Amino acid sequence: MHDRATLITCAVTGNITQPDQTPYLPITPEQIANECLSAAEAGAAAVHIHVRDPKTGRPSMDVELYRDVVDRIRQRNKALIINLTTGPGGRFVPSHDDPKMYAAGTTLVSPEQRVSHIALIKPDVCSLDLNTMNSGPDVVINTPRNVRLMAKVMRDSGVKPELEIFDSGDLHLARDLIADGTLDGPGMWTFVLGVKYGFAPTPETLLYARNLLPADAIWSAFGIGRAEFPMVAQSWLYGGHVRVGMEDNIYLEKGVLVKSNAELVAKAADIIRQMGGRIASSHDAREMLNLQKA
Repeated sequence: MHDRATLITCAVTGNITQPDQTPYLPITPEQIANECLSAAEAGAAAVHIHVRDPKTGRPSMDVELYRDVVDRIRQRNKALIINLTTGPGGRFVPSHDDPKMYAAGTTLVSPEQRVSHIALIKPDVCSLDLNTMNSGPDVVINTPRNVRLMAKVMRDSGVKPELEIFDSGDLHLARDLIADGTLDGPGMWTFVLGVKYGFAPTPETLLYARNLLPADAIWSAFGIGRAEFPMVAQSWLYGGHVRVGMEDNIYLEKGVLVKSNAELVAKAADIIRQMGGRIASSHDAREMLNLQKA
């Protein structure tokens, strides 16, 4: 099992990490693209990309910002697997006075709008969140209908969905969508561990989740915050691939802010090598995921 090559994905900026938490968070398209490219040099075969408003640093869904980032990466690295998020647009904050009405902070938009950049840019991969859950004080909503609509756009665009699993119910929903033909099996899966009210970042949780997967599924896992590097080791031990990045964690070790995503990738690669593993190149990973060759 452990002679296989391990795919490292780097999630370079995310939606939740705030610029005031770390001065090193990439914000502009140029910064995000450069972080993706340096992560690739450190050993990442794939990058998971959110974009931000260059002026405010706040999360954005602007298609042109995505296009700018992708173009900058492709000019310098055609092999790197580009994975664009479709997570933004799913948050609901109920009004205190009338819970069926939305309050400030709600980002809910139509499923078609959440994947409009996927249809236009056609990256290699995009995330497909299957979670409806408490997220901090708010709620994230991904109904089966909306997931189906987003999955159809991905299929029509020739983009491989990465099934993001925050808890076991998400996994059962995804299996139903494979069974009815909405999604192609056995699927590309990612377990998110350490989000409050979701999967706990423990070996028991990861083993349980892995054992629910269809046979021959390709899967990764990642831990949030201090769970990031323990989950790199745990995922590798159980036969999975790994993800790191400033979307998930901003510390290289306790109290030490990471200065770049490449530092996180290099540390993950070192952990895998020290356990006897080897790191997948982008070309290896394209073959593994049945993606178009670069």
